[in-house]
Amino acid sequence: MSIRPITMIGHRALEQRTRKVREVTPELRTLVADMFETNDAADGAGLAAPQVGSRWRLFVYSCPDAAGVLRRGVVINPRLERFGGLELDEETLEGCLSVPGEGFPTARFRGARVRGTDLEGAEVLVEDDGGVLARALQHEVDHLDGMLYIDRLSPALRREALDAVTARGWRAEGLLSWDPGATTQEEV
Repeated sequence: MSIRPITMIGHRALEQRTRKVREVTPELRTLVADMFETNDAADGAGLAAPQVGSRWRLFVYSCPDAAGVLRRGVVINPRLERFGGLELDEETLEGCLSVPGEGFPTARFRGARVRGTDLEGAEVLVEDDGGVLARALQHEVDHLDGMLYIDRLSPALRREALDAVTARGWRAEGLLSWDPGATTQEEV
């Protein structure tokens, strides 16, 4: 296992739809193990394959559900169902490892359910209503569809988020990834 660089806003991998996983290979198992290690090093709630430069349709998660129980796993070829109504809490900031150190209020459905498979091919059902996990499930599937959370912001907040990215100087420096094994989100 190893920590992989995390792709950042502006990297082409984050704008592309992913490809369905047809077979679990040793390389795919290594990718998933590395994604868990990378997510842990970055102190993330979840990590989608495009965030480490891969085009496979899968993500890992490690965050609390509505009951405060830490949930951890992998979902391959997820199918997302949202429920419970769209909510925007101005006090709850959503962040992203691909936009490190920033966070903005983002409208998400209260609940989410994802169906897919695990590394052994077994059916997986992950569900949460009102917790960090519900938000993470929606966030990670967005990554698999080539979207960042910034794409879901109101026009004013989207402008503010893009201004914050510009102010950090990543584009001017040509910075398209960061190493969570060597630095924190806030230091990028």
